[in-house]
Amino acid sequence: MAGLGVNIDHVATIRQARRTVEPDPVWAATEAQLGGADCITFHLRKDRRHINDRDARLLRQTVTCKLNMEMSLDEEIVRIAEELACTQATLVPEGRQEVTTEGGLDTVKEFDRLAEATQRLHAKKILVSAFVDPNEEHIAAAAKAGCDAVELHTGTYANAWLIEDQFKRQQELDACLSSMARGIKQGLELGLVVHGGHGLTYDNVGPVARLEDFSEFNIGHSIIARAVFTGLREAVAQMKALIG
Repeated sequence: MAGLGVNIDHVATIRQARRTVEPDPVWAATEAQLGGADCITFHLRKDRRHINDRDARLLRQTVTCKLNMEMSLDEEIVRIAEELACTQATLVPEGRQEVTTEGGLDTVKEFDRLAEATQRLHAKKILVSAFVDPNEEHIAAAAKAGCDAVELHTGTYANAWLIEDQFKRQQELDACLSSMARGIKQGLELGLVVHGGHGLTYDNVGPVARLEDFSEFNIGHSIIARAVFTGLREAVAQMKALIG
């Protein structure tokens, strides 16, 4: 059964909308764990638009399940990751103007930086995952760089779910699912653990969860959105039931 990683960035986004102290993403991590989360994920961005250094430090001190730090290859962020020594670091592309991470890391173009960061993080006994599109070259480069895992970008699938024309929608969904299945197979053959995430919701997660050999899904926005109405523990429990 795949594990559930809960991304708490959006709790911090709500806090930063008023630049105040609530809601606290550290409290959210505790609630998510009580709801059954197997992993807490946070993204410490260069511009600190949501999660900040205080949050990262306290999460490291208080989270009792797997703690996954999403991060860019920026030197400052790599140094902070070395100091925090979370369970896992997931290396992602990062753009100043994007609302959220868009697309996977180009592990071919960024190979040298990825390999160096992976070596440094491994020296601190941190597992390393690369967030990649289900692209054969990018998965292979992640393995060659020494990554322990890849997280397949499911955003294209999530976007296809919203296509109004039912025939075109099904065509796109089938193509995305086939691409992910090939990515999982390749990753496993290369000795990688395979995760999935981006844009997954209560409505669309089912077909992805039925693909064999995903070990974990990282989901944030949809869970936090439902938590507004149900509370975070219940929202996490409902999502975990769907991927179980």
